[in-house]
Amino acid sequence: MTPYEAVHADPDGDATVARLALTASEYGYDGLVVRNHGDALTDSDADRISEEYGIDVVDGVEIRAADPARASGFVGNHRDHRTIVAVHGGSVEMNRFAVEQPAVDVLAHPMVDDGDFNHVLAKAAAKNNVHVELSLARVLRSDGGERVQALRDLRKLRELLGDADAPFVVSADPRSHLQLRAPRELRALGEVLGFDPDVVETGLAAWGELAERNRERASDAFVEPGVWIDEE
Repeated sequence: MTPYEAVHADPDGDATVARLALTASEYGYDGLVVRNHGDALTDSDADRISEEYGIDVVDGVEIRAADPARASGFVGNHRDHRTIVAVHGGSVEMNRFAVEQPAVDVLAHPMVDDGDFNHVLAKAAAKNNVHVELSLARVLRSDGGERVQALRDLRKLRELLGDADAPFVVSADPRSHLQLRAPRELRALGEVLGFDPDVVETGLAAWGELAERNRERASDAFVEPGVWIDEE
C-alpha cells in the first residue's frame, strides 16, 4: 500500500507545502494531501513541489461552515476545483450532512468538540462512499483525561465503521512538519489502540486512492462509474 498523509499548510498551518512535502518524503510517504480550510487556501505550485521532492501533492480543501446549508454551497463551489473535498466535522449536524453527501470525499475528525457518531451515520457513510477520518491528532497531542477520551472515541468510531463496512481514512492531521509522524509510528499507535494490523495502512492509503479516483473522474474520457469514452 502507498501511504498518504493529509495536512494543513501555511497559511492554515505553521509550515509551507514544500517543507511538509520534504519531511513527508523523508518519512516514507508517497503522497501529501493539502487540506487547508476554505478561508485559508495555499497558492503553492503543487506540480513543482511534487517534482522537486518526488511525492504526489494533492490539492484538497476542508470545508468549515457554521451550518449544513452554508457547507452545501461551499461543497458545490469547490467540487470542480479540488481533487479531494473534506468537511470539517465535530457537531452532530455537520457529521450528518457530510455522510449524506456523495459529493463529499471525507468527513474530517467527527469526534472533536461536541461531535458524536452512531450506527446510522456509519451506514450513511457506507451508502454514499464518504470516508470517515480516524484522526490520531488528539491521541498524539493531548494528555491526561483528554487523551483517555480521545482513545475511547477512536475505538468507538472504528467499531461503528467496521460494523457498517464504511470507508475510512487515517491521519495525524499535522499542521507543521514537526507534527508529521512516519507511517510505521502510526501503525505502532494503531496497535496500541487495539486496531487490526492493517487498519492504519488501509486508512493512509485511502487518501491516495481517493485522489486517483477523482483525477480519473475529472478526465475528459470519464462519463460515469464504469463508463469511459474510447479515445483511440
